[in-house]
Amino acid sequence: MAQTARPRRSVLYTPGSNQRALDKGREIGADGLILDLEDAVAPDAKETARRQIVETVKAGGYGHRELIIRVNGLETPWGPADLTAAASAGADAVLLPKVESAAMVEEAERRLRQAGAPESLRIWCMMETPLGILNAREIAAASPKLGCLVMGTSDLVKDLHAAHTATRLPVLASLSIVLLAARANGLAALDGVHLDLADDEGFRQHCLQGKELGFDGKTLIHPKTVPVANEVFAPSAAEVAQAEKIIAAHAAALAEGQGVVLLDGKLIENLHVENARRLVAEAQAIAARA
Repeated sequence: MAQTARPRRSVLYTPGSNQRALDKGREIGADGLILDLEDAVAPDAKETARRQIVETVKAGGYGHRELIIRVNGLETPWGPADLTAAASAGADAVLLPKVESAAMVEEAERRLRQAGAPESLRIWCMMETPLGILNAREIAAASPKLGCLVMGTSDLVKDLHAAHTATRLPVLASLSIVLLAARANGLAALDGVHLDLADDEGFRQHCLQGKELGFDGKTLIHPKTVPVANEVFAPSAAEVAQAEKIIAAHAAALAEGQGVVLLDGKLIENLHVENARRLVAEAQAIAARA
């Protein structure tokens, strides 16, 4: 399955210093968990959080959930040890904060390799600074170990001196740049968090906007938002049914020696079939987790 085909509708940040939250992650319906050593952990709790995350990941029990360890930056007192610990923890990926260059990715990859990281361990990148957005193209192409670009819209809005708005106009350009870089390099892309937990309708609208833009899913800060993200970012029953019709109609046309076909008055070509197959594959992957 392609990297972007794995369901990542909902990816929940989980503080590494909160053992109860780490354990609760085994029961939450999120597609992935970002086990956080960075922003969610106070400086005097960093080492405890690191130990708890490693022990918890090694203990297992997370089923289909993708486990990603967000480390501290390599320039911090904790970053190098975080990477070394993450290399052998058994997680699916390591998430690097505030990535601003290909060199940062390459350095992290080198350190992970030296620490004996398995070939299966992916590198994810937080895209959350103006320089990072401007360098998204080179970051996305930095390594075959890359798996996903993750929007950090909170830090980005701060650095832009912008505002969090209902339409998210201040960050739309950045969202599009990162999505372009991800898709050009076959990577997954996750939308940023929604900060107002009391704004249920606003959260749903931001999920819908993220899906319309092309993101695979949304990063989350509270378990209560998982069901809506899972609903919005999953192909609907109608979308899957239409995709199956497109695939069948195109196959029938090919059998008759035709390259294109009309379906419900609309022209169907290879590009429509490719998208239809992606939707069906995603729906099947989600159904397999039930």
